[in-house]
Amino acid sequence: MMRFLGIVLFSGWCMGQAQNTLMTPQQFQALPTKRADIRIAYGKEPDQFGELRVPSGMGPHPVVILIHGGCWRADFSNLHELGPIGDALKKSGVATWNLEYRRLGQTGAGWPGTYLDVGKGIDHLRSFAVAEKLDLKRVIVMGHSAGGHLALWAAARARVSSSSQIYKANPLPLRGVIDLAGTPDMTAFYPLQRSSCGGRAVVEEMLGGSPTEVPQHYSEASAIQMLPLRVKQIVVWGKSDKVVPISIGEAYVAAAKQRNETVRLLAFDNIGHFEIAAPISPSWPVLESEILKMLSEQK
Repeated sequence: MMRFLGIVLFSGWCMGQAQNTLMTPQQFQALPTKRADIRIAYGKEPDQFGELRVPSGMGPHPVVILIHGGCWRADFSNLHELGPIGDALKKSGVATWNLEYRRLGQTGAGWPGTYLDVGKGIDHLRSFAVAEKLDLKRVIVMGHSAGGHLALWAAARARVSSSSQIYKANPLPLRGVIDLAGTPDMTAFYPLQRSSCGGRAVVEEMLGGSPTEVPQHYSEASAIQMLPLRVKQIVVWGKSDKVVPISIGEAYVAAAKQRNETVRLLAFDNIGHFEIAAPISPSWPVLESEILKMLSEQK
């Protein structure tokens, strides 16, 4: 039934493309995906796990860590959203570690639990890299929407103060980060949160208050406040994004360039918030090429 629904919704989006309509959340979430090769827990909580996809061949294989979005809420989405990208990258010879994490509405989510989960999940790659033939010298992180925010944070977390609640020593080194329409600036997203996330104050829930109440949390969670990251960065946006405006990405790239970061903005015409993370989208061939290039370039 779900496969049939996915085909119907996908067909509806393809027909809509001829009329220049954007992909809906329901169409995005219904994209078909194959079962992952293995599910691995990185903690004891039900949502502390990841799904690993590994291509055939001797390896060691480069790895893309995938972090899904959904306004950081458990009732909005789960890691199924980025399964189709995992399938596509597996065909291209790239392993993916698709992370689940505690989201708002679940015990321990928000500050600091969600950030600690993402860091712990990324670092857990070390525990099975040899057995699964993964190349830890070629690892990048990519996230969509709320997951893009978390991906940029993951690339910046080596700069988190040791006194912070979300500090973790010796984070896994990353070769680069790709942000698919995720906010790098929680203060800038604060006035937009209700219109973008179904009327809910998700930023306040995530960080434990407003920017004036917990300013340190906003600084420690926002990549723009932790520049320079000193890793390669690509910020990807659809020019027709109605959920997170491209202006937030543009402001981040401008700030990063002022700090002499290796950063680029990829902006696509007639692409919205959801198709930017869909491997059936016209933007996918360009994005996949950038992923493979980032993984193959010398550090």
